[in-house]
Amino acid sequence: MIFFGPVYKFLADNYAMRINHFPLIKLTLTALDKTLFYFLIFAVLRLIWLLAIRHRRTLKSEAAVWILAFYVILILMLTTFRNTYFPWQLEFNFSRPISDANFVFMKETWKMIYAKSRLDFVYNSFGNILCFLPLGILTPIVFSKHESLFKVVFGGMLFSIGIETLQFLLGTGVSDIDDVFFNTAGMLLGYLIYWLGKEIKNKF
Repeated sequence: MIFFGPVYKFLADNYAMRINHFPLIKLTLTALDKTLFYFLIFAVLRLIWLLAIRHRRTLKSEAAVWILAFYVILILMLTTFRNTYFPWQLEFNFSRPISDANFVFMKETWKMIYAKSRLDFVYNSFGNILCFLPLGILTPIVFSKHESLFKVVFGGMLFSIGIETLQFLLGTGVSDIDDVFFNTAGMLLGYLIYWLGKEIKNKF
């Protein structure tokens, strides 16, 4: 880790054996570390682009762009690029059998519902919904000219499919059609929150 290395070392030395889900803490810190690194690259490129085009933008719209960029990078680091820091470290497994992915809708989710511990069900369903909810709010703000419900939700679905595909090829997660469904539902819910906020704002 470039930024949070000392923090992780402190936590690992003092709490690794005390916390049951410490690998999740490691994943989170590593993802945040990588997100900050690539967000700084985005920030430099974005500033260069803004200076080059000399186009005035409102503070609100530009802030939304930066927040969306940070959040998209964070999602990718948490879900897809877990095991690598730099692009040249990626190893794609194109020979992986397609049977490793689940294309049967709700097959794995039903198993989680009837399992003894339903924590996995809550994490898989509500976690995936909440993960994409901010995207549903931010996307129509950033792409205001293409803010229709269909375009936003469809774009979110394609993004989710892209994540599942990369997870399959990189071996960094379980590719499941249910994840696409719950991600898309989160995108829809986020858009409805955006639309409701917009309607309230227009009335006042």
